[in-house]
Amino acid sequence: MTLIERWRSTILWIAVLGVAAYVIGYPFTLATYPPITDLPVHAADTSIVRHYFDPSFHFREQFELHFLELPYAAEYFLGAFFALFVPITWATKLTAAVMLSLLPVGLGVFFYGMKKSPLWGSLGLGFVWCTLTHWGFLNFMGAIGLYAMSAGFTLLVVDRPSRGRQLALGVTLVAIFFTHFYRFPFALLTVVGITALMYPATRTWKPVLPPLGAATALFGVWGAFFKRPGLSGKIGPLSVHGERFAQIPDYLFGAFSGPREHVVGRQMLWLVLGLFALTAATFFVEGRHRGRSVRDRWWGIGVTVVPVLMGAAFLLAYLILPMDIGPWWYVYPREVTTAGYLVLAAMPDLPRAWWLRLPLLAAFAVVSGRMALITASEWHTFEVSTKDFRAIIAKIPKAPKLMYLVFDHGGTTRTISPYVHLPAWVQAEKGGWSSWSPAVLGDMHPIRFRAGGILPPAVPYRWEWTPEKFDLQANGAFFDTFLVRNVGSPERLFAGDTSIHLAASEGGWWLYRRELPAVAPAQAGTR
Repeated sequence: MTLIERWRSTILWIAVLGVAAYVIGYPFTLATYPPITDLPVHAADTSIVRHYFDPSFHFREQFELHFLELPYAAEYFLGAFFALFVPITWATKLTAAVMLSLLPVGLGVFFYGMKKSPLWGSLGLGFVWCTLTHWGFLNFMGAIGLYAMSAGFTLLVVDRPSRGRQLALGVTLVAIFFTHFYRFPFALLTVVGITALMYPATRTWKPVLPPLGAATALFGVWGAFFKRPGLSGKIGPLSVHGERFAQIPDYLFGAFSGPREHVVGRQMLWLVLGLFALTAATFFVEGRHRGRSVRDRWWGIGVTVVPVLMGAAFLLAYLILPMDIGPWWYVYPREVTTAGYLVLAAMPDLPRAWWLRLPLLAAFAVVSGRMALITASEWHTFEVSTKDFRAIIAKIPKAPKLMYLVFDHGGTTRTISPYVHLPAWVQAEKGGWSSWSPAVLGDMHPIRFRAGGILPPAVPYRWEWTPEKFDLQANGAFFDTFLVRNVGSPERLFAGDTSIHLAASEGGWWLYRRELPAVAPAQAGTR
């Protein structure tokens, strides 16, 4: 490679990395509290890990950590590490950005493993601001990026084995296990499947045994000694649901009301098809199909089939899986995102000529940037509309016993309310107790209520979505702080307790404080 070629390659990489930083990072600079539905409870869980031994936060009185039994560890521990240096809000946003950055990085490694340009990893930016991200399934998004990465490292290992490549594959598999362990069995099967499919080209399978064996042993040890029996849910009879094809646009890009996401999503689809046609044509025009060895031909067939089969497998999962398996909800909609993301790896390699690479990469940068701009615009609007929330939580003291009730979900174009868990930022920033926590899931969550701890009273299933179930005597006696989002005064909720008084109101938020010490209900502290 000549000096000029190196400069051109460097400029392309700088441009791609700049686009990725903009697409992933820019929206996070516009909102103190991003309107990602589950992000506030992720922040609270991150804060629990970060401040677990800080008595002023009172977390150890309430919770136990069980990350060996349920290894959803990567997101929370990474966030806790960031929180050593920055406030918990920024630590949570940085963690989210890292998880989302695994989409282009993982796809780039996949392309590199197929002996294609890793610059094509930028195609992963198209799924950064999908519906799953706006829901807050960040560990899932990170895990599918790592999953693509494991496929890439598997190809590298069977192509030209080395200890470094085997180590990279093993580390990636372990990272999947601690990011979203339900993706882990898929990764193990994919390593085996890729090795088998590529055997006509590679004539080898032994190099994958050390990383695959180590990862399988990890899974076996966990299953034998740490896994809780309740983690296995019954799927029930399966059947193909063809009607789900019509739901794909909303499950991919349906976070906000209005047509803008769908318009850009369609543009992205047509652009991908156009890029496929152009890159396939340049493959033949540049003569890359000539003079290939038998091994190279088998390799080309294999790396074309692998991503197609991977995408097809997850599309089938989308069509047959139920909405929930045991306590796990929103099951099948996730798989269409996985399928769409993985099938991008079937894209032919970029042209050799830099002046052809540049417009192709730029075209996709524009459309992925447009999706990021939609997100940024909506987040800026949310930042303005939540000025009242930021003002009122500033009046809440450290370590409150907080009951939050969200009756009003208006004032946003999000199709799924970003307000439902918004007050969980109070626990994340100030510590104390909260009326709802993922700890209510028990064995289904790595952070659990401490047996015999100082705990808020138990609440009904889906409490956070049904504030009308609130009863002052049954649910409110433990708490000293009440934060309500409601159209009009919620005074009626507290009419039966003269110790509770209005402390402040900002916009649609109402803050009530108990002036006398709380009297714990008879069942408080037991679960």
